Amino acid sequence: MSATKSLEDLFVNLLKDMYYAEKQILKALPKMAKKADSNELRQAFEHHLEETQGQVERLEEVFGLCGLKPAGKTCPAIKGILEEGEEGMKDAKDPDVLDAGMIADAQAVEHYEIARYGTMIAWAKQLGMNEAAGLLQQTLDQEYGADRHLTSLAEGRLNREAA
Repeated sequence: MSATKSLEDLFVNLLKDMYYAEKQILKALPKMAKKADSNELRQAFEHHLEETQGQVERLEEVFGLCGLKPAGKTCPAIKGILEEGEEGMKDAKDPDVLDAGMIADAQAVEHYEIARYGTMIAWAKQLGMNEAAGLLQQTLDQEYGADRHLTSLAEGRLNREAA
């Protein structure tokens, strides 16, 4: 691994991190959809799976703009968040509690992604990579939308059912 000497190096490292993260999320979402008791939550996970596939494609475009082949770098943060979610799915004995817990775990993933994509957009703009910034902004907008939708599901009904 080469040393991080510049903002561009930081950007590429985070790009690889997020590529790995999105690939892991692609594996987790179908499991979550299958476990969801609420049809609305299942549909939300299935919809975000489709969005995530597009997000991976956009990251691949950004790699191309950087003159690089898409490659992931193990992201301990997303691994930990997803592992914690897997444990929660195993531990929950009540379907309503499971749904509420999965929403919380999914929002932890969304918040991580929001933080990372926001940083990448700022760095891309600083580096004059406006096309990359635009692609990443599309993903950030989707992550915010997914987070809002999960909040709506939780506050609208699912948290009450879990209580």
